[in-house]
Amino acid sequence: MSKYQKTPEAIAKLTPEQRRVTQESGTERAGTGALLHNKEPGIYVDPVSGEPLFASSDKYESHSGWPSFTKPIEPAHVREIRDSTHGVMRTEVRSAHGDSHLGHVFPDGPRDRGGLRYCINSASLRFVPRAAMEAEATATTSPRLKAPRIRPRPRSRDAPGFGARPRRASGAGGGACVWPGCERAWSGCDGRRPPAVCPGAGAED
Repeated sequence: MSKYQKTPEAIAKLTPEQRRVTQESGTERAGTGALLHNKEPGIYVDPVSGEPLFASSDKYESHSGWPSFTKPIEPAHVREIRDSTHGVMRTEVRSAHGDSHLGHVFPDGPRDRGGLRYCINSASLRFVPRAAMEAEATATTSPRLKAPRIRPRPRSRDAPGFGARPRRASGAGGGACVWPGCERAWSGCDGRRPPAVCPGAGAED
């Protein structure tokens, strides 16, 4: 049985707006979402199941009025469903374990990053700052979630300090991600800088 589950207790803790969006497939008004302009490094999880959905390193400004991402952290945690409501054919995005309505995905994202735009409601997300990720994962999930820390990129033999032992990464978990699959979100990192400063950081729904 998956550790990410939809429970009556979790549903009861949702705000009226979260319930309307996640459980009734609603849409928040453009430009009103609490996480629209959030630029802190971390991950976005399902407020119902807690499963990791998107990473700050894949968030970008689409000027659509909703938080936008180029890809999910773990494709298996996101389901895509054909949606013909409102007389328009779209692709709805729902969380795999929580079955929460998240938003829609469109083929008009940055071409150099896959070409997709996951247009997601803030009400369908809970943000976990990177500094809090290890503590939360340790308290709520199994020990196997502690992934190996990210290694620095190989450098040229002519680079200063070549051959020196890499320094331990700073921050929670020594630069490692503690949710399965999340290490992919930091794949552009050199093991020392937070994702926010790594390369690539960054009808609607």
